[in-house]
Formats: sequence, structure tokens, C-alpha cells
Amino acid sequence: MAEDGTVQTNFSLTQLADPAMAASEKILRTCVHCGFCTATCPTYLLLGDELDSPRGRIYLIKDMLEGGKAASAEVVKHVDRCLSCLSCMTTCPSGVHYMHLVDHARTHIEETFSRRLDDRLLRAVLAFVLPYPNRFRLALLGARLGSPFKGLVARLPRVGNRLAAMLDLAPTVLPNRNPTDRPGTFLPMHGQVPKKRVALLRGCAQSVLRPDFNEAAIRLLNRHGVAVVQPRGEGCCGALTHHMGKAHAAHAHAKGAIDAWIAEMDAGGLDAILVTASGCGTTIKDYGFMFRDDPAYAEKARRVSAIARDVTEFVAGLGPLTPTVETDLVVAYHSACSMQHGQGLRTEPKALLKQAGFTVKDVPEGHICCGSAGTYNILQPELAGALRARKVANIERMRPDVIATGNIGCATQIGKGTAIPILHTVELLDWATGGPRPAALEALPPRLMQAAE
Repeated sequence: MAEDGTVQTNFSLTQLADPAMAASEKILRTCVHCGFCTATCPTYLLLGDELDSPRGRIYLIKDMLEGGKAASAEVVKHVDRCLSCLSCMTTCPSGVHYMHLVDHARTHIEETFSRRLDDRLLRAVLAFVLPYPNRFRLALLGARLGSPFKGLVARLPRVGNRLAAMLDLAPTVLPNRNPTDRPGTFLPMHGQVPKKRVALLRGCAQSVLRPDFNEAAIRLLNRHGVAVVQPRGEGCCGALTHHMGKAHAAHAHAKGAIDAWIAEMDAGGLDAILVTASGCGTTIKDYGFMFRDDPAYAEKARRVSAIARDVTEFVAGLGPLTPTVETDLVVAYHSACSMQHGQGLRTEPKALLKQAGFTVKDVPEGHICCGSAGTYNILQPELAGALRARKVANIERMRPDVIATGNIGCATQIGKGTAIPILHTVELLDWATGGPRPAALEALPPRLMQAAE
């Protein structure tokens, strides 16, 4: 430790000539190892192992990077167990940017560590399928065929639990494509002159699993005088592969999205780039850092990050909502980690729900992850399952009528553990201000639905 209590580092000048290493060295020096982060780290709460806390992982990453070492099996085990929920960043009094540090560590692991063949194959399949909607849709159809054999699959050595987790997460019914799930421009209703023009991320997994999220967002925005464009060629934002340490693939996806948005910004102009999946939003807002050393994309990435907004963040700036539906529905608001810790958005979604007439309740231990975390619930199914059980127990203890969240991963993860309907915040806002009633609410008791008519 240095005299000021921060971590003392010993990187060589040659090492620090690498911009990624220099950024990580700066992050390491901000840590004072106070341990506040251990109190809010989900894996430390479950396992009680110092190496499964942010402080422990920082020690491991420092030793690996500083020593110029290839990743060891021990480092990989503990870094793989990290959800990147970023609760530690909210807690940290020293401002340690753990996200950038663990992202660098994952890239280093991907480049220097040889995983078991089954692990490599599974990660390769996830990276090949999930960012591509058509491939993902086909994979989900295959999962439906394999679902009856989930018990047998789970018994397979090494990979059985992961494959079973994949089958368990697949929906029993695949949603139909809707008219808004395509590139195009969607104008305000009744011939209104648009007040603003925004791009809306179609994304990858969400467009297959829950296309109704963006459909509701478009209706809500159009109703409030906002023109919405979904650019051609946008695709995946790169978040899924980025958090797997696959930097080349992640940057390739991100560049495609950046090019699509810059074209719209330079042609018709954009007031914002909106995201309905907060996990994607955290990554897009970080494009400026991701491409800081890329001469061809640094400025374009900064421009994109500067106007990236979560959909609730943008709607909150349009003025007070005027509900057209009276309801006594009690909403448990689950704030995705990428929303509250990654983007620092904690009050906007809840305030909008209250404006729309809902009774909103905070979930106990709301800062603790549900276990989704991108591909985490597939790659670490036991830990993810324990976190889901903890989250669902906290939600059900409140006896809400519906759960609201702002991330597809959370909606899928939590939805597999409870019968309580789970919707995107924007679906409830759309319904309350004149949109159609979400299909998921059909299962509510008659008393509640009569009150909401």
C-alpha cells in the first residue's frame, strides 16, 4: 500500500505504454481496500470467499496484469464468478471504476487462458447465436424440441447444468414478430409535427424474446410527439460479447451500430439514441471509453455516447405524464443492476410509474443482482439460480400485482421464478397513457382488472 492508503503499483514503462494497461493501473491506484464493496457484492454474500469479492478480484487482477502473467485457473474462476453487476461501484467511496478493470481482465483472460474444450465451445456458440436475431430465433425453436429432455441433458458431465439452464430460459412460446420490429421511421399520431426525433435500439436478444417492449416504447413516444427511427444495419450493440472478453467481436458489433446511428445523426439529426434494454444502455454510454484509442471511431463513439439515453430517462424529460387509465395495481419495481449501478438511474422509472397512477414499491435488497447478467445465468447457473431465488423471495414478500423492470435479462431471469406478471416499465406507461393493455395482465385477478378498466 502507498502512504496515502491506496494500492501501490509496480508496472513497467513498457507495460504502461499500452493504453489499456495504463487505464487499469490508474484504476488500481484509486482502490484503498476498505472493503465496503464486500457488503454489496452478490457472490461474496453467497460464498463468503474474499476472492469472490471486488477487493479480492482486484488483488488477483493486479497480480496478473502487473506481473505480465497469463491468466491462471484460479484467476479465471473468480473473475468468471463476477456478475459485473457494478454494485461495488455504487458502494465504493473512492470511485474505483471496477467495470473497466474487470472488462480488461476478461479480455486478458480470453487472450491468454486456454479454457476446457466444452467451455470454449459453449462460449463460442453463445457469441455466434445471441447477437444475431435470426440465428437466435432458430436456436429457440431447437430449444423447444429439446426441452422435454432437460432432465437427461442435466446429467451430462461438465456441461449438463449449463445446457439445462439454456433450455430452462427458453420461452415455451416464441412471440410473433410485430410491425415495429423492422428498420423504419414511426411518426407521431394524428399528423402531429414531431417535437423530437430519436433512434431506438432494436438490438438482438430482446427483439426476439420481447418485441413488445419496443412496440410499447414506439407507441408511447409517438403519442407524445416524438418521431422514432430504427436504422437499417444497426444490429447488436456488442454488450454480450464485450462482457465475455471477446473484444474483437464486441467492437465489430459496436462499430456497426455506431455507423448506423452516425448516418442518422448526419442526415436527419437525432435528439437522442434510446435504449429499452439497460444492459445495452450501459455499454453504449461507454462507447467513448471503448473506442478512445481508435482514430477512426473515437469521435463517432463519443458522439453516440453523448446522446444515448434509457427510454425512461428520455420520457422523464418530456414533461408530466397524463394517465387515461385508473388503476390500483401495486408494482414492485426491480431496478436492473445496469440501470441503477451502471447508469446511475434510480428515481426516473419509479417517478414515471407513480405519475401514471401505479402504487410503486421498492424491492428489499434491491441493490442485489437477480443473477441474469448477460450470459451469466447460463455460464454460472448455480450461482444465478441462488440469486434468482433470493430476488423472487424478496419480491413475493411484498405481494405485488405486477413487477416492472427495464432490462430483458432481468425480465427473463425473474420471470422463470415467479407467476407474478413481469413487464417492462415502458409497457405500463404506454398502457396507462392510452396504449393497449399488456397481454401479461390478463392473468390478474378480476378485482384488479375491473379496477383498472
